[in-house]
Amino acid sequence: MSGSSFGKLFKITTWGESHGLAVGVCIDGCPAGLSLYVEDIQKHLDRRKPGSGEFSTVRKEDDKVKILSGVFEDKTIGSPISVIIENEGANSNDYNNLKDIYRPGHADYTYEAKYGIRDYRGGGRASGRETAARVAAGAVALKLLSLWGIEVNAFAIEMAGAPVDKSAESLKAIKEQGDSAGGIIECVVKGVPAGIGEPVFDKLDAVLAQAVFSIGGVKGLEFGSGFSSANMLGSVCNDSFYYDETVKKRTNNSGGVLGGISDGSDIVFRAAIKPVPSIEIEQETINNKNESVKISVEGRHDVTAVPRIIPVIEAMAAIVIVDYMLQNLGAKLDYLLIDNMKGQKK
Repeated sequence: MSGSSFGKLFKITTWGESHGLAVGVCIDGCPAGLSLYVEDIQKHLDRRKPGSGEFSTVRKEDDKVKILSGVFEDKTIGSPISVIIENEGANSNDYNNLKDIYRPGHADYTYEAKYGIRDYRGGGRASGRETAARVAAGAVALKLLSLWGIEVNAFAIEMAGAPVDKSAESLKAIKEQGDSAGGIIECVVKGVPAGIGEPVFDKLDAVLAQAVFSIGGVKGLEFGSGFSSANMLGSVCNDSFYYDETVKKRTNNSGGVLGGISDGSDIVFRAAIKPVPSIEIEQETINNKNESVKISVEGRHDVTAVPRIIPVIEAMAAIVIVDYMLQNLGAKLDYLLIDNMKGQKK
């Protein structure tokens, strides 16, 4: 299985399955000298872990992280950082009656079509459990970004078709019905200087889109004014520049990216999250013998995955920005002059 690695200079590789012994990540390319403690990673995992909210799965996982390599005396040493999160609350018996059935909305059929075999216990690599490893890697990226004064914050703006502050009653009713709901998450990245990104195939917004779309459940993405820009006039959509100690814009319809490169304003994007596919309501499907069957997915599932996806989106955005910040060191000669490098030496 390819496609488990992401990034160029700051590169992550996640591993593990939902009901295997553990999930984890190897982070390659983190500069030496970064202060890094287990707590720096754990606080982000605690936001994503199962059982963290009223509408979250009741599967209990402490998600206690262990750093296996790459850190000595609480500082990164330049070698790969390996992180492991053991699976302690897996109950594979919940899936015995589903092992031959293609669940609607899941990757059961596509995985079996590609590999001829699949791990039916919770979805294996296709499970949201894999995102715990991403959050761990993102925590390291966020720690690096803090040195540049860059902040990444995501938040839900809509769930179950309503603004977040009005969605609780709808979600309770959906939970009682055995159904699920989606929503919209907005992410704002502050402090990214102008000039970060690449102008052709590796545009900053294009790679951010790849990173966010790689998260299970994400079905739509827009930057800045997004789809609304299709109905704007150019005179309205264009962001006017002005100067006030630095170059600024009067509006941010671009979402902070022009020509694939950051323009110095906030990078803003929104992701549409589909409903959790595991629901108790009876649905029609087929099994691996092409026989029609009916299915009701019982067990421990989120009513909506939106709150738990928030730290995952932050993590993936942070990984992209860190990677580009490191790549940008070679963008022009000024960054590589010996005098400048001496000035950075501690």
